[in-house]
Amino acid sequence: MAHMIGRFLALAAAFLSLATAADAHTRSESHTTWLVDGSSVHLTFSVSDLEARRLTSDRRPPNNPQLIAYLVPRLGASADGKACKLAGKPRPVAAVTGYRRVEFLFDCPSTEGIVLRDSAFFELVPTHVNLAQIQTVKGDFAEEVLTADAQTIDMSKAKGGEIEGAGLLTFVKMGIMHIFTGIDHMSFLLGLVLISRRFKDLIFVITGFTIGHSLTLALAVTGVIRPHAEFIDALVALTIALIGVENLAVQVQRPKLFALWTAGVLFAMAGLKLVGIGLLPFTLLLGAGLFASNYLMIAGYVRDAGRLRLVITLIFGLIHGFGFAADLLNEAIPPAKLAELLVGFNLGVEAGQLTVVTVLVGIVTVLRRLKLALPRPIVVDVGASGLILIGMYWFISRSFG
Repeated sequence: MAHMIGRFLALAAAFLSLATAADAHTRSESHTTWLVDGSSVHLTFSVSDLEARRLTSDRRPPNNPQLIAYLVPRLGASADGKACKLAGKPRPVAAVTGYRRVEFLFDCPSTEGIVLRDSAFFELVPTHVNLAQIQTVKGDFAEEVLTADAQTIDMSKAKGGEIEGAGLLTFVKMGIMHIFTGIDHMSFLLGLVLISRRFKDLIFVITGFTIGHSLTLALAVTGVIRPHAEFIDALVALTIALIGVENLAVQVQRPKLFALWTAGVLFAMAGLKLVGIGLLPFTLLLGAGLFASNYLMIAGYVRDAGRLRLVITLIFGLIHGFGFAADLLNEAIPPAKLAELLVGFNLGVEAGQLTVVTVLVGIVTVLRRLKLALPRPIVVDVGASGLILIGMYWFISRSFG
């Protein structure tokens, strides 16, 4: 027992610097909606409270005047090379829970050569992305992804009444970007690869995950269900920790011990909530503890857990689907584009996750053929320990942030 715990702590310590360096909100992003009406440009800028905390020294969300003061010099438009003037004062407006939203109005000197600009947060986080939605009064619609290397949108590229890049491929690109820039989702995929001893097992878990996130992505974007963003961020982190715990529990064949420890942590957090400490509801933490302990016990004693994991990863996929939808919930999606957006974004997510899984499996295959692969127990110990440490760090940070 002491040897097993000591081995876990030693391996987990190797990931300490990575976990503490990672921000609780692992994917830095914001949202903009631009409406171009002749020489007028209406802009709505949205950002999560977690992201906005980067602007203050005490890591608390800034007040509205602080946020607006930061955004004003970094957002704007120009026409024929001349800056568009800010018409009136920017004003904060209502947003979904956990987000901040500010509206701007710009008057341009011309209707020709309009260029939209957003440089907010890129100097703070070089990997920051802005998901921009552009509309015109004619009904044209497009989605663009702004990065540190591409902070402008040139409206003069419009051809035949449609902005260049609009359509299914734009939404596919958004889905791919969500996977490749989402460290938490990629970490979970790593856990799925680790737990799958056979290719058949990998098919089961990926299928369950796909069904789950596809369902809740559609429910969230169409407005059937609107979850609290901060709850989903925390639960996504918990799924990462749980997949790591399952890997270790199966590896050392001590599911009961890991089930008790996992339930104990979640029940303790539920107890703290009763005295007013923490963000997640008491019932959610209590239910998570009961689910996790029973899941680990069953997975540890079932001889062939592949089909069971299909059901479990379907449940985990439901949670991640709400995380995928966070990119889209803050945007006014035209009804005519809704089906195309859902199909394209989901295809992009699938392409991204299949790429990640294929690369991971390919690396393992090559290393085995070259006889450079480490024994599976060592790989699982190191990988699972890292997932537990990082997942719990993110979960606790997001639960008490």
